[in-house]
Amino acid sequence: MVLVKALLAVIYSLLLTAAALILNIVAAENLALAGMGAVLAFGILQVAAALSQGIWRQRRPAETGQDTEAFAELVLGPRIDEHDLPYEAPTQRKTWPMAQYDVVIIGGGPGGYNAAIRAGQLGLKVACVEGRGVLGGTCLNVGCMPSKALLHASEMYDAAKGEFAILGIEVMPRLNLGQMMTQKADSVSALTKGIEFLFKKNKADYIRGWGRIDGPGRVVVKREDGAEQVLEAKNIVIATGSEPSPLPGVVVDQKRIVDSTGALSLGEVPGSLVVIGAGIIGLELGSVWRRLGAQVTVIEYLPRICPGMDEETAKTFQRALTKQGLKFQLGSKVTSAVAGETGVELTMAPVTGGDSQTLKADYILLAVGRRAYTAGLGLETVGIVPDGRGVIDTDHFRTSAPGIWAIGDVVHGPMLAHKAEEDAVACIELIAGKAGHVDYDLVPSVVYTAPEVAWVGKTEEQLKADGVAYKAGKFPFTANSRAKINHETDGFVKVLADAKTDRILGVHMVGPQAGEMIGEYCVAMAFGAASEDIARICHPHPTRSEAGRQAAMGVEGWTMQA
Repeated sequence: MVLVKALLAVIYSLLLTAAALILNIVAAENLALAGMGAVLAFGILQVAAALSQGIWRQRRPAETGQDTEAFAELVLGPRIDEHDLPYEAPTQRKTWPMAQYDVVIIGGGPGGYNAAIRAGQLGLKVACVEGRGVLGGTCLNVGCMPSKALLHASEMYDAAKGEFAILGIEVMPRLNLGQMMTQKADSVSALTKGIEFLFKKNKADYIRGWGRIDGPGRVVVKREDGAEQVLEAKNIVIATGSEPSPLPGVVVDQKRIVDSTGALSLGEVPGSLVVIGAGIIGLELGSVWRRLGAQVTVIEYLPRICPGMDEETAKTFQRALTKQGLKFQLGSKVTSAVAGETGVELTMAPVTGGDSQTLKADYILLAVGRRAYTAGLGLETVGIVPDGRGVIDTDHFRTSAPGIWAIGDVVHGPMLAHKAEEDAVACIELIAGKAGHVDYDLVPSVVYTAPEVAWVGKTEEQLKADGVAYKAGKFPFTANSRAKINHETDGFVKVLADAKTDRILGVHMVGPQAGEMIGEYCVAMAFGAASEDIARICHPHPTRSEAGRQAAMGVEGWTMQA
């Protein structure tokens, strides 16, 4: 050990000598002397390196642990035992290292995951925080996607029981509800895994856990294992979506009284189902269980179904649903619901006043709308105050707090997945210094029942209220050749255009594949098209889209097929 210390002292002296020579070389004016000094310094450094290597070989960790520790003490100093340190009480909270990002997005639904993908495409370092354990939010997991899977499956089952015989296909279908739920889950799983692939493709980090804002530029994530991680970000995007709205007197237990999430996973076909709320969600899920065999009654506070839908369209839609077996109690308010082991008892009364009425059912579906999900996000740490419905005020997605943005269901506007996606793209492009914009007058709405309902732009009621002079063209699906041969003739297409300029102001459809057809009019309206533009464009025959063209012809009174 004495020899090792002596050698280390020699090495130290050699390094000092070499350093002095190097300084003299820099200051030297004589190039010959400078060259000799450089050679000498290099030689000294070589000797020092050789001595160091020799010491390491003699005292390398391959030898006894005692020698290894002695060498470590010699080089690094005496070892400090943990018992010699001041006592510090143990903590139960695990922590992850801090990470820094250009953008951190809280929420992995259609708004959040599309924002993450777009940020990655634009070269921003981005993380998306999602606490559900899977990406996709409500839409992919317990909303849009699973409901469409059940709508499609139930339509096939209903067709097998009735329409197939008309088509010359004789079958006796048997419902396997378990398999129907399994295929729904498989489809959802494939979609959520697809988003994870897109994250990897676009270099977006997926962080599993519940996120909350902890002051400007900081997001704290409580991960699945209980550990907490702090993310620092130049920009934070709130994309936490929405949750089902409650109703006083009706407590959701997800057993007998369910919300939309519970209605997607009932373990049996109800003998009777009461739907509270005649909006899009209630009517879609109510029609699923009606086709599978339940007796369905829909209770609505307003004197009509689907608030916000064009009135004529809503009436036609209601007639189609009534023909399928759904019953409606409009202008009625539910005051209480009591769940038992085998059913539910509900009390309701007319909105205008009158005696209460009691209904009994196997299950109740509460579907009175949705509210923004902003509780527990730490908004108070940055001075953001949402309104009574949890909605955050924004100016082009910017909140009142610098560096914090909000999109989707947590801001004003329709609570629709495709609207959240548009918000996401525009918001991220603004963050990246580009131009981001969403035209909320051109966000389409769709009800995915049979028949479907779709619309974009103004309703007749809105145009009348605004004092706008307009012309209307309408074409029924009973006169559309493709609809007729497919036995799907309920509904119509209606086009509303400015009386002077002919610019298309609104389009309303109830009928087969309306959700696919409305896209043509979204494009047309985005480019300021006139009804004549659609009327004079050749459409393929026979297709349902011809109904849209014929309705456009009707604006100027030259419909040709009806």
